[in-house]
Amino acid sequence: MLDLTWKVFSQTGNIDTYLLFKELEKDGVEEPYQLEEEISEVDFPLT
Repeated sequence: MLDLTWKVFSQTGNIDTYLLFKELEKDGVEEPYQLEEEISEVDFPLT
């Protein structure tokens, strides 16, 4: 996600895209497979 956001910013120079990039960077973007795993745990709890 960071790569895509940076690429869009570098091609457009859009300051909002840069601010989004910095916010994602600060929050520590999770890898997509980790997010999918968390979603599947919510859908199908392991209890």
